[in-house]
Amino acid sequence: MEMTPIAHIRSDFATKFGIPRQSGLVEELAAQVVFAPGYRDASALRGIEGFSHLWLLWEFSQSRGWSPTVRPPRLGGNKRLGVFATRSPFRPNPIGLSCVRLIEVRQDRELGPVLIVAGADLMDGTPIYDIKPYLPYADCRPGAVGGFASAPREDGLEVSCPQELLEAVTEDKRAGLLAVLAQDPRPRYQDDPDRTYGMSFSGLEVKFRVEGERLTVTEISRGRPRTDLTGDGT
Repeated sequence: MEMTPIAHIRSDFATKFGIPRQSGLVEELAAQVVFAPGYRDASALRGIEGFSHLWLLWEFSQSRGWSPTVRPPRLGGNKRLGVFATRSPFRPNPIGLSCVRLIEVRQDRELGPVLIVAGADLMDGTPIYDIKPYLPYADCRPGAVGGFASAPREDGLEVSCPQELLEAVTEDKRAGLLAVLAQDPRPRYQDDPDRTYGMSFSGLEVKFRVEGERLTVTEISRGRPRTDLTGDGT
């Protein structure tokens, strides 16, 4: 079976570092699902506004190869589990699944219909292979058990960002950036208060340090340009 991307995501993350570990963890993040030229048909989205959430089926486009066992960062990066007991990107078929909230369907003069979604955990330019509506009666299982990842981290980091640095971020992106930083973008097994980390966000390079439960932004500067999705996303 051959699959062709029907769309690509336009998000604030030019690299994998800093992306929320699961979809829905940072609702302040908005992204766009931009359809490939052959799928810019508004009739394919007829009725989609009736659903509050959608499933996105996408490709781990930056991952190569697979392993039968992996080291989940949530377990400190030392314990191995079977790949099918995790959501690791190093899979035989590198397919990801994310649940996002549908904000609106926007008609763009050049791109056709564009889905504006919230809570996506995808890197800018990620290929999307299918979109399906989220069905609460079928997709929500209140009694389900989540194994080693039964619950997200409850306590976020305290984020300190000087106002003069925050002004480099457009006002509509500030809440999303601060929420991403509060999730602690560092690998879970790293805890070096003297180390400066950097991540790309919305065309900016954001540098920060973490000491204890406090994250301090040290620099925000112009970074990588966003992916051009006017064509096929490549």
